[in-house]
Formats: sequence, C-alpha cells, structure tokens
Amino acid sequence: MARRILKVAPEKCTGCMQCALACSFVQTGGFRPSRSVIRVHIFDEQASYAPYTCFQCGEAWCMSACSVNAIAINPNTGAKVVVAETCVGCSLCAIACPFGTIFYDPDSRKALKCNLCEGDPACARACPTSAIVYEEAESIDWMAPWAETVNSRYAESRAVPPHPSLSPSQGERSKVRGFNAGRQ
Repeated sequence: MARRILKVAPEKCTGCMQCALACSFVQTGGFRPSRSVIRVHIFDEQASYAPYTCFQCGEAWCMSACSVNAIAINPNTGAKVVVAETCVGCSLCAIACPFGTIFYDPDSRKALKCNLCEGDPACARACPTSAIVYEEAESIDWMAPWAETVNSRYAESRAVPPHPSLSPSQGERSKVRGFNAGRQ
C-alpha cells in the first residue's frame, strides 16, 4: 500500500538550509535552524549535502522505547508524533532512534521530531531544488541509491594506491619527517 512520505534526493541538495529555516518557523514560530527537526549534513570530502529527518520507520524504535507511550501514529499522515501532554522528557526515544532524528526541546522539556507538518511538510515546500519532496511511495527506501553511490565512491578511494611520499618503502622510512626520527 502506497503512502505519502518525505523523499530526499541528496544529489539535488545545495546546502541552502531553506528546509531547516522553514521547519524551524513551523515548529517554533521563529527562524531558529538549531530547533529544526530537519538537518543538513555536510560531506566536506565530497562537497555535498544531505538533508535528513525522521524516516517515519515502520519499526519505530522510538515508540518501543517510550515508557509512557508518548509517541503515537497520526491517523491522517501515518507520522509518528510526540504527544506533548504525555511526554515526560526522558529522552529514551532520542537514545533509541538509530538515525538521531529525535531531539530534546529545552524550552518545553519534551521530545521533538518530524510530524510531517500535518501532511504539508514545510521543508518540502521550501526546497528550491526539489531535493525534498512529499509524495506517494511504496517503501521508504529512498536512501538506497544514494547509499550505494557513497559506498562505491568510498570503495574507489580505497582502491587508489597511496602517493609514494605518504607510504615510504622500507629503506626510506627514516627519511620521512617524524617517522623513526633520530633512530638509525
């Protein structure tokens, strides 16, 4: 059964942070990206960006970890949402989330996570490159093609032989500064 999900295409992301600004405005009423529930990871080595937020997992470890059942499923969107009136702010859900997409709000002293903006995600509306879209999908495995690209690039980088000056031969080791310095 298809459902609407946030689908992210990291290769389209420019790192403009419009998604985080829009999210923070909806969540807090102000432009405070540090309080956004969507983050943009910067991959310095590749000069690329990847927005990420709650995947709305089928397993929902956050729900299983919550000792007071403060995370419920919104019947309209299917999103796992924090029920603020029930949340005691223990952060067990944040600890249980393997993706690090549940946050603690120091103002309310409650957990905070993506609620899909009640079916109209501000991050998707604000994204100028369509790196984030809210669409029908059979599964939430939108990350697989991107992960495959990252893994193949990593494998390629490991296959490149190191530069000779970075990997001295046995006879030249003492000539490299700092390596066996002073030893003969």
